[in-house]
Amino acid sequence: MAMNLPSSRGKGRKAPMAEINVTPLVDVMLVLLIIFMVTAPLLTQGVPVNLPDSRAKPLDQDQQPTEISLDEQGRIFVAKEEVPADALPSRLAAIAAKGTEGQPPQVFLRADRGLDYGRVMRVMGELNRAGLNRVALVTVGED
Repeated sequence: MAMNLPSSRGKGRKAPMAEINVTPLVDVMLVLLIIFMVTAPLLTQGVPVNLPDSRAKPLDQDQQPTEISLDEQGRIFVAKEEVPADALPSRLAAIAAKGTEGQPPQVFLRADRGLDYGRVMRVMGELNRAGLNRVALVTVGED
């Protein structure tokens, strides 16, 4: 039984290529990786808050801070989860216990610009009482 194997002595026909070319696959995957790396930071979602303007420079941060938000109705959100005002002290105490090397964790406080100043100060007082004294007020950069 004879098999028809490709040979170099044929009638000018080339042998079929039995290898898969992975170069286009790698090119497509690298392009997709770049697209996802660029768009992933833009997909962060949070509580919609109308932040005040400021000309302050951004803070340097070592680790991911805890974000506390107050919306226009005065509702309090800790890391995008609504927390009742009476449960806030216990929640802040749990956050303060997560501090490393005797240093309390960084807290970003986002408050709507239309809120009463006293309401924001009550939350800041609770932060201070819990021992969270590394608080940064988040604002929108002024153009």
